[in-house]
Amino acid sequence: MKYNYFIIIKTSFFILSLLTSNIYSAELPPQNLRTDLLLDTDKVFKNGYQVNLPIENVPLSNKDYQLPFIKSKKPIFSWELRSEKKDILQTAYQIRVASLIKNLENNAPDLWDSGKINSSENLNIKYQGETLTPGKTCYWQVRSWNNNNESEWSQPKAFRMSPQLQEDYHPSSYPILKTDEFPKKIQDLSDETTSLYFIDFAKASFATLRLTLSTQFDNESITIRIGESCKDGRVNRKPGATIRYSEYTLNLKKGTHTYHLQIHPDKRNTGSQAIKMPSYIGEVYPFRYCEIETKNGKLDTMPLVIRESATYMFRNTGFFRCDNDILNQIWELCRYTIKITSFCGIYVDGDRERIPYEADAIINQLSHYAVDNDFSMARVSSEYLITHPTWPTEWILQSIIIAWQDYLYTGDMRSLDKFYDDLKAKLLLPLADEKTFLISTRTGKQNSDLMESIHFKGKEIRDIVDWPQAGGFGQDKKPGESDYFVFQDYNAVVNAYHYQALYLMSKIAECLGKINDSSFFFNRALLVKENYNKAFYNSSSQNYRDGIGTDHSAIHSNMFPLAFNMVPSENIPSIMRIIQSKGMACSVYGSQFLMDAIYEAGDPQYGLERLTAQDDRSWYNMIKLGSTVTLEAWDNKYKNNLDWNHAWGSAPANIIMRKLVGVEPLSPGFSQIRIKPQIATLKWIQANVPTIRGTVYIQINHPNEKEFSLNVDIPAGTIAEIWIPKFKIQSPKLNFDLSNVKEISGYYILENIGSGNKIFTIEESSK
Repeated sequence: MKYNYFIIIKTSFFILSLLTSNIYSAELPPQNLRTDLLLDTDKVFKNGYQVNLPIENVPLSNKDYQLPFIKSKKPIFSWELRSEKKDILQTAYQIRVASLIKNLENNAPDLWDSGKINSSENLNIKYQGETLTPGKTCYWQVRSWNNNNESEWSQPKAFRMSPQLQEDYHPSSYPILKTDEFPKKIQDLSDETTSLYFIDFAKASFATLRLTLSTQFDNESITIRIGESCKDGRVNRKPGATIRYSEYTLNLKKGTHTYHLQIHPDKRNTGSQAIKMPSYIGEVYPFRYCEIETKNGKLDTMPLVIRESATYMFRNTGFFRCDNDILNQIWELCRYTIKITSFCGIYVDGDRERIPYEADAIINQLSHYAVDNDFSMARVSSEYLITHPTWPTEWILQSIIIAWQDYLYTGDMRSLDKFYDDLKAKLLLPLADEKTFLISTRTGKQNSDLMESIHFKGKEIRDIVDWPQAGGFGQDKKPGESDYFVFQDYNAVVNAYHYQALYLMSKIAECLGKINDSSFFFNRALLVKENYNKAFYNSSSQNYRDGIGTDHSAIHSNMFPLAFNMVPSENIPSIMRIIQSKGMACSVYGSQFLMDAIYEAGDPQYGLERLTAQDDRSWYNMIKLGSTVTLEAWDNKYKNNLDWNHAWGSAPANIIMRKLVGVEPLSPGFSQIRIKPQIATLKWIQANVPTIRGTVYIQINHPNEKEFSLNVDIPAGTIAEIWIPKFKIQSPKLNFDLSNVKEISGYYILENIGSGNKIFTIEESSK
């Protein structure tokens, strides 16, 4: 037999190439390139609408166009790693920046070539190239090396420098955007002489209307009614509280024409402290329902009605579903709330005032992180509130918590560095007692120097605990939302916040290399915690009293120290008993910290009960009332001027992701994450949890008490600590090795779990 050795050799090389291609082929290119935390830096908008126009073709002099300008002369770059392999960590990267995209295509970057940098970091890499000038369009790309191979170059990403650049760091943000939305339902309620149409957009939004109408007569008059509430199949004209309803008259021209409804400005939410809408968007109004009615005669055809909704950039990357439909509805209520209340581009209190408050922002921030992978709006809000604080003592202290959460979720410390001295002032150390180190606003220590250091323009700050308090907003002779809290000179709630602020300030100082400050704040926090438990813990009743000088114990005096990890472990059961005995005796704002406390105490079943409760102090009650956005209070009866568009009611969005699904950052920028599901009696969960390094995909199955499985996809470049609940499974059969596993508090803890898809199962062994 004759052999064609050339064919044999060629075939052998081909087979060898197939066998080795999986080893030596280039990695996938990085994706989701960010400049100064922004993903969509190459998008162009005209009068709020996205248009298909290259960013370099937009003239700076044309005010009809809006761009997500980069405002720092030396921006930072971030990207997500991609790989089909498991346990991937970056080992090096190379960034190229050019003034023309063809320069990158020709391997000739003219602004910056970092060269190969040995580093595991793929977040917040500072630009180090040629000076970037105002209005300049730039293009950048990146490739990375990891413990498997080198990647391809990413697709180039464009960004535009602002016409006014800042020497130091300055946050960048998106313009406010417009989206056209069509009705979900139009009912023709016309009779023989009058046209009447009832229109339902399914959900409320901050918007205006664009209408195309036809009539045979000049000056045909129509009435347009818009509102958030519906009654008896019509727009509710007397919804009460601050639930929105408005009516307009419009005179039509003969023929078919398109009309834009001009929303009348409200004196209260367009005042000196309110955040104003940009001129290219115009005034907006929150509404779901619309009516169009003629006063005399009829319209020739059914009207074409389009709602022009205003929001911040929203990608909707967070996802959650489970076997409990009520919890699914509550998740959707809160997810949508975050989207539509973003209409100002900064966290505000809703439509009544449109003023930023720390208490709104601290909840809005965490819920925004849970439902979308944008981090810029939280950054803008945080920095605004540092220099525009509001009057409650606790809320001023919250600025430190908000700033720390910003760093924890982004890994970008520029804001901490710039505002470090301002944040130190927010500790309110001048209000502290010299012996106990507890703070008080009622012992004569407030002065102009303190007010100036925290940028407060008023005369004094005051403790708030919760809102509304007894005696206000319909709460006469009722407990308000503070559970009859008894205010004293030294109060438990404000000092719990003071401890948490000190503890986090020590971490901030450490990250910035300010070791002496870090040590001081940490030791001070320990002293405050020790004296707090001495002053406020009532050993006879086994709970925390509201203040020094009273034995009254509100739910707030117990939930805040528990949420902030101040309660000795032996006292947690008694604190949980008092908390459970009081139900939801706090506001929708306070519920954020109540739910944190419940899950910190390791009681997920009670947490699930509170999340899915159906009484009038529940999130489900907001849905039953007819709102598609979270309310400012549980019900009208608890705040007689409440509104229906308040994102501080959105706590379940972040509680579900952070505590129930259990995905939280362990280190800044999610380089290390914890996955600790606390699902209670839920049988299955699917969740996509957005992070700055990529989405964490979670699928949990717990069909019965004898088996549990966790299927998780961890982004490349991250390391996970995974907690597998033991439940009450007897003689468990595991698909993971126990030799390097910790066992604590009903969990198996697996450390240093690398990226990629991982499945963990536990089931009862059959004997």
